[in-house]
Amino acid sequence: MGNCFSASISLDEPVKKVFEWLLEKRGYTHNLVNNLVALEATMEELKAKRDDLLRRRKREEDIGQLMLEKFQVWLNTVETIACKVNDIVNARNLERQSFMSRYLYGESVFLTLRKVEELKNEDFEVIVVTHEVEELPLQPTIVGQETMLEKAWNHLIKDGVGLMGMYGMGGVGKTTLLTQIYNKFSTDRRGFDYVIWVVVSKELQMEKIQDDIAEKVGLGGKQWEEKTKRQKADRLFNFLKEKRFVLFLDDIWEKMELVEIGVPDPRTQKRCKLAFTTRSTDVCARMGVEKPMEVQCLGGNDAFDLFQMKVGQTTLGRDPGIPVLAKEVAKKCSGLPLALNSIGETMSSKKTVQEWRNAIDVLNSYAAEFSGMEDKILPLLKYSYDNLKGEQVKQCFLYCALFPEDARIYKEDLIDYWIYEEIIDGSEDLERAENKGYDIIGSLVCTSLLMDSGYVDGKGVVCMHDVVREMALWIASNLGTQKQAFIQVFAGVVVSREIPKVKKWNVERRMSMIENKIEHLVGMPKCMEVTSLLTRHMGQKFRSTEFCIFLPNLAVLDLSGDHDSVKIFSEDVSNLVSLQYLNLKNSSISHLPKGLQELKKLIHLNLEGTWDLTSIVGISSLHNLRVLKLAFSGLIWDLQTVTELETLEDLEILTTRFYVSPSLGLMGHILNSHRLMSCTKSLTIFDSNMISSGISFHVAMDKLCDLNIEDSSISEIKMRRICSFSSLVKVHIKGCDGLRELTFLMFAPNLRILYVSSAKDLEDIVNKEKACEVKNSGVVPFQNLKYLHLIYLRKLKKIYWSPLPFPCLVQIDVDYCPYMRKLPLNSKSGENGCIIRYTYDWIRDVEWEDEATKTRFLSSCQKVSHIFISSSLIFKDSKCFHL
Repeated sequence: MGNCFSASISLDEPVKKVFEWLLEKRGYTHNLVNNLVALEATMEELKAKRDDLLRRRKREEDIGQLMLEKFQVWLNTVETIACKVNDIVNARNLERQSFMSRYLYGESVFLTLRKVEELKNEDFEVIVVTHEVEELPLQPTIVGQETMLEKAWNHLIKDGVGLMGMYGMGGVGKTTLLTQIYNKFSTDRRGFDYVIWVVVSKELQMEKIQDDIAEKVGLGGKQWEEKTKRQKADRLFNFLKEKRFVLFLDDIWEKMELVEIGVPDPRTQKRCKLAFTTRSTDVCARMGVEKPMEVQCLGGNDAFDLFQMKVGQTTLGRDPGIPVLAKEVAKKCSGLPLALNSIGETMSSKKTVQEWRNAIDVLNSYAAEFSGMEDKILPLLKYSYDNLKGEQVKQCFLYCALFPEDARIYKEDLIDYWIYEEIIDGSEDLERAENKGYDIIGSLVCTSLLMDSGYVDGKGVVCMHDVVREMALWIASNLGTQKQAFIQVFAGVVVSREIPKVKKWNVERRMSMIENKIEHLVGMPKCMEVTSLLTRHMGQKFRSTEFCIFLPNLAVLDLSGDHDSVKIFSEDVSNLVSLQYLNLKNSSISHLPKGLQELKKLIHLNLEGTWDLTSIVGISSLHNLRVLKLAFSGLIWDLQTVTELETLEDLEILTTRFYVSPSLGLMGHILNSHRLMSCTKSLTIFDSNMISSGISFHVAMDKLCDLNIEDSSISEIKMRRICSFSSLVKVHIKGCDGLRELTFLMFAPNLRILYVSSAKDLEDIVNKEKACEVKNSGVVPFQNLKYLHLIYLRKLKKIYWSPLPFPCLVQIDVDYCPYMRKLPLNSKSGENGCIIRYTYDWIRDVEWEDEATKTRFLSSCQKVSHIFISSSLIFKDSKCFHL
């Protein structure tokens, strides 16, 4: 039985093999169609691999790589099999002939397919020469950049990112950060053929950049040196366009034309990247970076950690008082790594408390004299100043040093100073001069010489980094050789009650005593050259009029602030015969003294916030007055005030607040005055309970940017067709119980912010019937509206009767508007995204235009306990504050 079983096994094995052979042979014909399709597709893949390897081999031959023998054999085989596949494909009609012909044809297809797959799967990566990334040297410890490094690295390696620009002020650590990113490629190549580092620097030399790149990729040599700049660009381009590369460009000062260098644009060259550093956001924009990354100064803890590391624990432990003083010294660096490193190294040898106190004294008085400042820190920052376009921009920048450390400077005030110091020409057109001023501020912010600090009281402000300010003072003093040649700054630092002793008063051009404690100017000699004096916020006891006889050529005088000085504004002010700009904002002035009326060259007078002001009688004597600011003053308008103002033929800008106790007739006279309304830039109507019948605008108000109506019982705001509010960007209406609609807003095409609150009778924002009476054909309201705030409007039903596009809308706030059931939105409204904030459960009863609209907006709705609108948000984006 056992032998019989054994014989059965020996017979089954051949039968099995025969059966498998028959199945395989049957497959030649049964799977012929599928195998033929697979053969063609696989052959195409093989050809693509061949072509790719040939290109890669050619690139390596350009730098001297020998062709591998194995690779050549493979190429020859590919060529042979390609011919065979071509013959097989052309003979596909054989499948309709005899079984044997079909069998043989199928066998050929099957076996050829196997061979093509084997050739395709063969590995030839060895023909590519590996380009090593050599690490660049860095200081042993990097402090405070860990988060920024991770963010920048993750952004750069992300698919679809071809450009990355990093900007920041000089010395902030941009190069250090870029170096860290570059060094990461030494351990994580991410499949790139080349990782290239090039230092650009201030003097842009295209050919040197070409040579540096060529050296990094192995194209350098005698033949390269003999090429022209154009030939080098062509050679680089044709080499790099087949490569995966990351190019690092450190310290760019202007836009670089990549095509002139020979670098393919990484935005179109798939999986290639360019990362660069610059001090200017303008360069980032010109290079095509939509969202550049800012490298900021270190925060308090990180800054002090870096400073302590540079000083060393041995020095810090010498005396218990040194760590406390060290914090004060570190604070003077304002988080700038360059200053922290340099000053920290200098202080590492200071072993006594007295030495540390002396260092603080030097840094507080004239920091340029501190060891290391003039040879390490200030020259590096000065590159940004040197790169500014034109002497005008440089003068504007240096003027900013008149303000104390950490001061927030109103853009509006700064530009006024520049105009009336005649750095910017405002003789022909003040609006054009203001626009130029905002452009200059923008350029200084772009180059990180000024920092945009947002808004204070709704007005745009900037500030200057402490170390940049020291650089400006250093430059203004002719690099330290003439400390009083340009400006004399006592801003925020002098604690003496008397004027400081200065050796050469006669060389002063500008003086600043902002936020100082000086009470007396006794002993101050005549300063013939001084054209600016800024004494704002100097305290209650400053006798401001004493300087009048000392400064005969003064053009700009800022006495703003809460002090009593202007109460005793004497007739001596008439000595300031050259004065063009006078700022008495927030002072206690009650009327215009006769001495002030003698200032025949005065162009700009700021009386905003002067709550004690009762009269401006005599203002008609200021024949050259072009700017008068009376907003938030206590002035009660009367007929004489109106008459005098109407005589000022050169008046271009008026800001005012009507506290209406006059009759309705006077109010109508004011609002119908073309002379006054045509130059009104900011208008506040307050407590006008005597004009419940409404107010009418009958003249064009093309300069009006800001309209506020508060605590008034007016029932209607009427417009005539000739009226226009083309510049109106912000409307604030509060406590106007009689108003039922605000259809006049149809005349404000550029409105950005609308705030309406506590108007108990308001039913419509835009009333359909009234809109049809005044609406011009094709006008769509609220095209530029960004913020809509509707607060405590208990009768409000509609904003508009049909959906609006709202292309710029950012936010809608709704707080206690119980009868407003429908918003003028559809699924295409606010395409850039819009947040809807609301209180209680109002959103539950909203009737949406359709389901798509509901889906679109419901996800962005936010329920809040209360809605608080700060003044900075109300005024945000307001054109009248030139954002």
